[in-house]
Amino acid sequence: MDLSIVIPAYEEGHKIARDVTAAAQFFCAHDLRGEIIVVDDGSSDNTTQAAQDVAVPEGIQRRVLRYEAHRGKGYGVRTGMVATSGQYAMFADCGLCIPYDNVLTGLELLRSGACDIAHGSRRHIQSSILRDQPWHRRLISRTFKATVRTMLGVPREFTDTQCGFKIYRGDVARELYGQCVTDGFLFDIEILLRAIRKGYRVREFPVQWACDRDTRLSVARTPWPVLSELRALRRAMTSSSNNRPNIQKQG
Repeated sequence: MDLSIVIPAYEEGHKIARDVTAAAQFFCAHDLRGEIIVVDDGSSDNTTQAAQDVAVPEGIQRRVLRYEAHRGKGYGVRTGMVATSGQYAMFADCGLCIPYDNVLTGLELLRSGACDIAHGSRRHIQSSILRDQPWHRRLISRTFKATVRTMLGVPREFTDTQCGFKIYRGDVARELYGQCVTDGFLFDIEILLRAIRKGYRVREFPVQWACDRDTRLSVARTPWPVLSELRALRRAMTSSSNNRPNIQKQG
């Protein structure tokens, strides 16, 4: 198995079929052996059925994992990642904000041994932004970036920790997500911090991105749970640091 693609989904019955189709077409276009794992994070609509009904070419594995309670994006990605079997594993947000051909850049970094984890970054100098976020979401993003750097010590070299397009060596993904405890939006930060502590090399790569205005991120509701998660994650990482030897990042 060359590549596992995990697609977390919540109330995405109206568009998940497009994501599964695009992922399957990517595998076929580049002669990759792969699997598509859709994780339905307790949706109340027809997300699971829509994902199961998509016609997938022979040779491409498609699985739909579902649990009844809505647990959060982190829980969904974690559920999918630990179920992967590919030499490389990735997750991509639902909505096709980034075309799947962008995967090739990240895969080349991994295959060449340049890194163990490749992060798509919308803020990379070479990225192409076709449709940017509304001003209020850009403001929240800048505030969030400053907050996580202050509270959690995220290195400044990482320009876009929340981009939903990340590729891993398969064994690294299954190890890190098997240890992850964050159920909500901050799982990206926890995985990054754990990777750095273990000495895994992380590189960012440019992407072509168009903002999906149909988002599950609520400006009114999201900041308060995120602040609570930030505090909980800081406690968890501090406790983890106290119980383990310090391992420096490589490269």
